[in-house]
Amino acid sequence: MLVALVAVVALAKSLSPALEAGLDRLGVPEAVLGIVIAAVVLLPECLAALRAAQVNRLQTSLNLALGSALAAIGLTIPAVVTVSLFLDQPLELGLGDKDQLLLALTLLIGVITLGTGRTTVLQGAVHLVIFAAFLFFAVVP
Repeated sequence: MLVALVAVVALAKSLSPALEAGLDRLGVPEAVLGIVIAAVVLLPECLAALRAAQVNRLQTSLNLALGSALAAIGLTIPAVVTVSLFLDQPLELGLGDKDQLLLALTLLIGVITLGTGRTTVLQGAVHLVIFAAFLFFAVVP
């Protein structure tokens, strides 16, 4: 698993200059590059999760999708913090006011959704709307 993750991250790193040049030509903000790279890193597990969902294996699908996202985030943030501390460099998350509000809203809605023990399609739709707002504000600051 770790070897596959390293290979995908290496692929994302090699694609980064070409993606950055393409996004510069389109006039898209730099934050979109991070979203595209994150999508490339999470793509293999998301495809496996979609295949599992198509054969009605919901638990496997959720485990793949959420597990890969949590693993990528859970491994990346401590690594960045460790390097920042080791190099004695300040660490800035780079979240503006809109991003902080969306993060807080996502956490609040996540607690409400998961706290009840049962979820509905409406709650899922609310999460998708928040994600769409995040993508919109990334492209149109």
